Amino acid sequence: MQSKDSAAAELFAGRGETAEYMRQLPWETTSLGAVETWPQSLKTAIRIMMTSRQPIWIGWGPDLIYLYNDAYKPIIGGRHPWALGKPTKEVWREIWPEIAPMLATAMSGTEGTYVEEQLLIMERNGYPEETYYTFSYSPIPDDNNNAGGIICANTDDTQRVIGERQLALLRHLAAQTAGTQSWQEVCERSISALTTNQHDLPFVALYLEDPSGQLMLAGLAGLEFGHAAAPPVLDFDSSPWPLAKPLYEHRAEVVDDLARLFGGDLPCGAWREPPHSAVVLPLTPTGETGRTGMLVVGLNPFRLYDGNYRGFLNLLTGQISAALANAQAYEEERRRAEALAEIDKAKTIFFSNVSHEFRTPLTLMLGPLQQALENAQLPEVVRTDLDAAHRNGLRLLKLVNSLLDFSRVEAGRMQALFTPEDLPTLTADLASNFRSACERAGLTLSIDCPPLAEPVYVDRDMWEKIVFNLLSNAFKFTFNGGISIRIRTLDRCIEILFSDTGVGIPEADLPHVFERFRRIEESHGRSHEGTGIGLALVRELVRLHGGTIDVTSSRSAGTCFAIRLPRGNQHLPAEQVSTGRFQSTSAIRAQAFVEEALRWLPESASTAAEAAAPISRQRILLADDNADMRHYIQRILADLYEVVAVADGEAALAQVAIQRPDLVLSDVMMPRLDGFGLLKALKANEETRDLPVILLSARAGDEAEIEGLDAGADAYLIKPFNARELKARVRAVLAKEEARREQENHFRIIADNAPTILWTTDADGVCTYLSRQWYEFTGGTAAQDLGFGWLERVHPGDL
Repeated sequence: MQSKDSAAAELFAGRGETAEYMRQLPWETTSLGAVETWPQSLKTAIRIMMTSRQPIWIGWGPDLIYLYNDAYKPIIGGRHPWALGKPTKEVWREIWPEIAPMLATAMSGTEGTYVEEQLLIMERNGYPEETYYTFSYSPIPDDNNNAGGIICANTDDTQRVIGERQLALLRHLAAQTAGTQSWQEVCERSISALTTNQHDLPFVALYLEDPSGQLMLAGLAGLEFGHAAAPPVLDFDSSPWPLAKPLYEHRAEVVDDLARLFGGDLPCGAWREPPHSAVVLPLTPTGETGRTGMLVVGLNPFRLYDGNYRGFLNLLTGQISAALANAQAYEEERRRAEALAEIDKAKTIFFSNVSHEFRTPLTLMLGPLQQALENAQLPEVVRTDLDAAHRNGLRLLKLVNSLLDFSRVEAGRMQALFTPEDLPTLTADLASNFRSACERAGLTLSIDCPPLAEPVYVDRDMWEKIVFNLLSNAFKFTFNGGISIRIRTLDRCIEILFSDTGVGIPEADLPHVFERFRRIEESHGRSHEGTGIGLALVRELVRLHGGTIDVTSSRSAGTCFAIRLPRGNQHLPAEQVSTGRFQSTSAIRAQAFVEEALRWLPESASTAAEAAAPISRQRILLADDNADMRHYIQRILADLYEVVAVADGEAALAQVAIQRPDLVLSDVMMPRLDGFGLLKALKANEETRDLPVILLSARAGDEAEIEGLDAGADAYLIKPFNARELKARVRAVLAKEEARREQENHFRIIADNAPTILWTTDADGVCTYLSRQWYEFTGGTAAQDLGFGWLERVHPGDL
């Protein structure tokens, strides 16, 4: 017979702690009896268990006496080593109702059992704990081939199951609150998401601070409205929850013994008993937005409030705070957008009203001017002035009409009447108005508009505006080559192409060319004038036709605008479609566009001849891109000064290089080189840095004037100005310049002819020696007039 000690030592071989306990256990006091009497099948199973790193336990005999290995110690927890040799029913009394049927099945000897992620509320460490296990019960045959016991291999899935559950809630919360547009929506969706995890959040109460500083109930999960744990308002006097730490220290605070505070009237969530504790978590505003608040959470009664649980709840509150901040930012942005929309609406109404009001006085101005110009007896001087007034009246009418049209489109009051038109003939007739202007500019105008098989439905008045705006824009930015218009038929639409060989549009600016008031910086055109709404208006008018407009361009390679209009009239509102014909082209509109384009062309006056001619009067160099403004200023100043006029800053610099003027009179807004660029170039040159400059600008206000003077201008004149004001400014600046030159010449004469003045100074800065040579040069008069004699003490300032 093998001895007791040697049998236990052989069976429970190993250096592990559990093996040591099992070697010392008095097994003979259990229902298993002495170790040396155990059946071989049990010993074999125990040897397999003891050498495995998998958590395994064995139950043997009718009482399923408990044995386990070292790897199983974390599962048995605080019951180690007490559980060794105890009946399984006694070891796992709290989960016996769940595992007893499975054990009975295994002990039948016919089949084992297997479960995954089985929830078991186990008291592993002295308290009921939520656990999840994947395990199997397999029968162990005894020496008679009957089920002598079971062997169970375990995998602890607790942390994985809880972690996945919490991560799923965080993802769901993020998805629910993404794109929320108000704090109310954030609260509603957050509570909806929190109700999906009643294991970790048996109940939730969400409070937010209102503008008065009170914490108002904003949402509940698990609790009913009116419950003592969720009063509608929280204050320091009557709140059932602590407020100081969450609100002022931004720290969570745990509240225990909820049964004493609220009795047993608390929701259980996913558990069989209500929470014992709750935690009050702060909702901290994020950045400059968000709302202060608190989240009251009932804690899982079968989990410790440890670092993992705390971290999960912090992520939860952080996500809600971020959603509130985003919603608050969206609300503020929406309010700003609504305010801007109201301002924009008011501006549109103003433009519409003021544009409409401008048309009456303009009509009364243009009519008499036209009649006066038809008078053959009119003196040439008067005719010149009236012609300039009539021409600029037409330009003002064009601008007013553009503003009125654009404001109507924005306000949705643009009424179109679409009629079937011979689009190629109509477009060619409109484009031909620009032929003379193109010829004068040395450009070609190509019109390729073959007949179409069907008429195209357009609003004729709108189509005129589209064609004139695109042609005017092409003419403005094309200096060589030409402009072309082509019409072709595609499958479902008619395409009209407006192309030019102009300066082109930078790639970065292409997405913005149709934006209203958008002007392309550093763009070299014939003029810097314009409202910035021409292309925006074109796009809106094309949209009213149910069409599209696109642009392709590159620097120095030209630009092409492609308009596509759907064929037929099915795409148009039925009430705006007519089968009749519209009136003919507006001669006034065509004249306004063409007249403006002609004023962008260079003048034929020989500026170089003027520069080379002998000049007996003071010379003024005038730079302005508006031809009428150049003529107007020239007529004002021509009787007093020699005026040379150029169209931009680069031309002005070229004239200065030919012959230095006495004064530069420059507009601020000009193509190629503007007034500030011209001023900077003059001041940077040693030979022209003292050249006086007067800036002319339509930008009114103190800031504009200060900007001009800070840049080095001698004067800043705001348009419109009258002739007397212009003459006075020019006269004052020239007089000041003449005085400066006389003073400079005087000092130069003294420096060239007078002896050197010598003196030394003491600590007080007082002269102690005056040159005898200077004394003799002045005959003593300078010293006597100043009140001191030869070699007397004198301050340098008195000299």
